Amino acid sequence: MIFAWIGAALIGLSLGLLGSGGSILTVPVLVYLVGEPEKLAIAESLAIVGGISLIGSIPYALKRQIDWRSVLWFGVPGVVGTFLGAALSVYLSGVVQLLLFAVVMLLAAVMMFRPAKAQPQGESAHTRSPLKIGAEGLGVGALTGLVGVGGGFLIIPALVLLGGLPMSLAVGTSLLIIAAKSFAGFAKYVNVLAEQNLSINWTLIAIFTVIGILGSFLGARVGKNISNDSLKRGFAGFLVVMGLYVLATNVPKVLNPSPVAEVQVRH
Repeated sequence: MIFAWIGAALIGLSLGLLGSGGSILTVPVLVYLVGEPEKLAIAESLAIVGGISLIGSIPYALKRQIDWRSVLWFGVPGVVGTFLGAALSVYLSGVVQLLLFAVVMLLAAVMMFRPAKAQPQGESAHTRSPLKIGAEGLGVGALTGLVGVGGGFLIIPALVLLGGLPMSLAVGTSLLIIAAKSFAGFAKYVNVLAEQNLSINWTLIAIFTVIGILGSFLGARVGKNISNDSLKRGFAGFLVVMGLYVLATNVPKVLNPSPVAEVQVRH
């Protein structure tokens, strides 16, 4: 179990260092290190990441580094999308959800390998379309509900490019949006899992959240002395390896589904 606790610390470190990426580690840690079933892992990851992100957003709020207008424009549609995604998850098997998750990991890696674009000068959040930001929030929210990722790697670029926010505001705003979306998705999953006679491991959620919070504070301190580009490239490389591993272990299950899995999806 020691490797699982190390995984929990890495989740927090990622959030503290990059402002994103923690949730994309949580599901693999819960599935492969803890041994949780896929659907339980996705639900529990939402609660864990939501708790870590909420606490992590507090220092930004105290420093007034959260753009509340963007929280409204992006966060509210994101919460709706997450709730809908979690509701749709009942029609997918846990294996299919993991395959979608692997695709998301590879997409995140590609985005992190790309060099950051310079923010246009003279543009503010007020020059950007709330409809575009809301549509992005809805889409990222649906992804959160389906595969259990907070979507920080998508939220931050959207806030910067669509919302016109500087990075100093985008990270704190992203953490608060991730928290809101994650808790909304988790609330829906509680009902979905109850209907499937699956019980949430509240102790596991509490321990992972506490370790992750400590890791995020450590990551925020360490991150001041490390190049952000180097961090992103290293993390992107890890995502490629992990994404390919998840694909390799789950594609055979989709091609040769067990009768039990088919029955569970129908119900």
